[in-house]
Amino acid sequence: MMTDLKFKVIAKSENRTKTIVQTNGFTMTIDEPKNLGGTNEGANPVEYLLGALSGCLNVVSHIVAKELGFELNGLEIELEGNLNPAKFMGKSDNERSGFKEITVNIKPDSNADKATLEKWIEIVESRCPVSDNIANYTPVKLVLV
Repeated sequence: MMTDLKFKVIAKSENRTKTIVQTNGFTMTIDEPKNLGGTNEGANPVEYLLGALSGCLNVVSHIVAKELGFELNGLEIELEGNLNPAKFMGKSDNERSGFKEITVNIKPDSNADKATLEKWIEIVESRCPVSDNIANYTPVKLVLV
């Protein structure tokens, strides 16, 4: 059995829409587009969520392809989701604030047959940690310090 790994980021607000995130020697700028009151100096939080999902799917896809014994030369991954900003903006409680659904179109560059690719994508979906966190309840505790 493997032990748990801990991941951590430190974030600081630069202004009301812009956040600078530090992790593992990397810096990410998170901001809102100008039409949502931001300075558009970085992707917004939900775009980072989609980006995180694409990165995780990429890694897991290659691991699973190797386990199944086929060559995966690369992937094209297109993700999109719709959300209603009313709750986020404090204007309504009628809908949840997150994505209603996320659609992920994955185009593998591989010569594997369709049956192998269908098995592969099913395994990838079941093993992607980011997908798991989005699809299933994960407790989030906000602690005032």
